[in-house]
Parts: sequence; structure tokens; C-alpha cells
Amino acid sequence: MSTLEKLGANLEIDKLLALARVAETAERYEDMCEFTSRLVVIRCNKKEELDVEERNLLSVAFKNVVGSKRASWRTLNSESGDGDAELLEKYKNQVEAELQNKCIEVLKLLEDHILPAYKGKQNESEVFYLKMCADYYRYLAEFCSDDSYPQKAEKMYGNALEVAKQSLSETHPTRLGLALNYSVCYYEILKEPEKACNLAKEAFDGAISKLDTLHDSTYKDSTLIMQLLRDNLTLWTTENADEDGDDQ
Repeated sequence: MSTLEKLGANLEIDKLLALARVAETAERYEDMCEFTSRLVVIRCNKKEELDVEERNLLSVAFKNVVGSKRASWRTLNSESGDGDAELLEKYKNQVEAELQNKCIEVLKLLEDHILPAYKGKQNESEVFYLKMCADYYRYLAEFCSDDSYPQKAEKMYGNALEVAKQSLSETHPTRLGLALNYSVCYYEILKEPEKACNLAKEAFDGAISKLDTLHDSTYKDSTLIMQLLRDNLTLWTTENADEDGDDQ
């Protein structure tokens, strides 16, 4: 029986929201995923949009659960197994299955309930959800052999960037975060370092040119992401230069 069923399966939005807040404070992120998922379904069935807090709670819940499982997978993937490679492989497969199930769970929520309600809105929320969807396809592509996952990630990121360029300023943190993650997808998943560098450079240069338009409320977030874009550019450019040197 799930936590929500134990507490009461037919809770209204205000109670689900209160539970999600408490679950975040208690770092009960699996429960938080359950509470926010039910909230999303109720909102979407009523043809209502999520407010910013509800959206952020949903994002935080799944990001923490999936992030923890990704970290576990990376650790197991780097272990030698102390001679018992078969046992380690079984354990890694278990973690992969858990990670895959969680990614598919949030993708189903996004694609079946949330994205249809925001399609064509040409606003920050549409960018946010398209990016979120792309992120989880990218996570799946990190360890799954299914060739469709990298393609879906690239498509979702591309769609999000089109909307972002139409609706968000160059310095908007959601647009910058999208460019950051899309460029990482190009570099790490799609193995296209030139496109990764070009995208990161375009986003960074565009934000620098509009730096005087930064709002106080988003200044910290925007400048942090700009720093990450610059750090990646420096790293990738150096790595590519080293590889070019090795070929000569």
C-alpha cells in the first residue's frame, strides 16, 4: 500500500500541497513524488494549470529521487566488484531498473497530462516542461541501449529552445538552463562536441550582451548558469584541442 493510500486516497489539492511541503522538509522525496503526481492529475483533469510552487515541488521531488539513483548507478558502474563481477552486474541492473522506472513515471506524467495543456502557449511554463521532459530522456539515454531516448531528448530540447527564443529573454534563467542542459546532451549523449560548444557559446554570448537587462530577482540564478556555461566551454574546448593534438 502506498503512502497516499494509507493517508487517504481522495485528498484534495490543498492537502496534497501541504503534504508535499512537509515531505520536502523531511526529505521524503519518494512520498513527495506521489503527492505531487496526484496533484498534477487532479489539476489537469480540471483543465487547471499548476502554479509556480506546485511546479517547483514536482520538479524537486523527481529530481531528488532520480538524482540519487543516478549517483548510485555511476558509483556501481565504476566499481570492479572485488572479483565478483556477476553479482555486481546484477546489482547494477537492479538500480538501472529502478532508475528507468522512475524516469518513465515522470515522463508519463509530463507527456500524458502536463505537456498537452501547455502546447502552443509560447511561454516560460511550456519551455520549463519541455526541458524537464528532455532531461529525463537524457538520463535514460545515459544507461539504456534504446536508440530512441537520445533522439527524443534532442527533439524535446530543440522544441523547448524554439519556444524559448520566441518567448524568453537571453538572460532568463529557464532559457539559460535549457541551453546548458541541451549542450550537455550534445556533448555527452549525442557525441557532437562542436554543436555543444556552439550552443553554449551562443547562449553565453547572448546573455553577456544583455547583462544590463538582468532583473534583481533572477540575477543570481542567471549568472550562476552563465558561469556553468563558460566552465563547460573551457573544458570542452580544451578536451577537443587535446584530441586534435593526439591525431597529428
